[in-house]
Amino acid sequence: MNAARFATALRSRERLVGYWSILDAPVATERIARLGYDYVCLDGQHGLIGYSGLLHSLTAIDAGGASVGLVRVEANDPVPIGRALDAGAAGVIVPLVDTPEQAADAVASCRYAPAGRRSYGPMRSALRIGPAPADAHEATVVLAMIETAAGLAAVKEICAVPGLDGVYIGPSDLRIALGGATSTDPAVDPEFEAALRAVREAADEAGIAVGIHTPDGATAARRLGEGFTYASVSSDLTHLEQAARDHLGAARRPSAT
Repeated sequence: MNAARFATALRSRERLVGYWSILDAPVATERIARLGYDYVCLDGQHGLIGYSGLLHSLTAIDAGGASVGLVRVEANDPVPIGRALDAGAAGVIVPLVDTPEQAADAVASCRYAPAGRRSYGPMRSALRIGPAPADAHEATVVLAMIETAAGLAAVKEICAVPGLDGVYIGPSDLRIALGGATSTDPAVDPEFEAALRAVREAADEAGIAVGIHTPDGATAARRLGEGFTYASVSSDLTHLEQAARDHLGAARRPSAT
């Protein structure tokens, strides 16, 4: 998988499965990137990763060879977006997109003039994608997060923004925005599932990719079966804790002898 192939697959609405990375641990990230996930997304918003961590982890993903690296940037701003792309990301996930104007801003931050406002300084991306602006435009994906009441209300207009390759549901924020007391509150399940359908239908109508974060592979498979075109699985931090807890429990269980 390389950036150009990934962009083609995503825009063609092929089924893609990704992994979420929160930790600044490039050696671990490289191992994950060897497993066969289509992408590994580095969380620059809520993750524990600074710029050097993003750079080193993107390098590690490329070394793994099977996945491309995406970055969820910290904000819809040309500076973090440009830095992520210059570091070699194959695309960005932009949080808290509430309006089509904000989605258009995100697209513009990923495109060089005259199509956008990305400043030219490709650094690592020149090695991974190529230095020509046209090649970068073709191989770089832009994904807008739908995770607020405003974003949900404007989802059809957001999906119709030229140059936007897809939308990505942030289920925790969206569930809270719908009235959930917590990010997993089952009391708002009917409203949450209706919101997922609305986003999926808007993306289908616009012919763009539609993705969602999921807590595990089984949920990812279910969401893909429902019509989502890409899904991210859990996170390295969550899996580290789960594995450590499971092994601790096994070690402390009474012996059968």
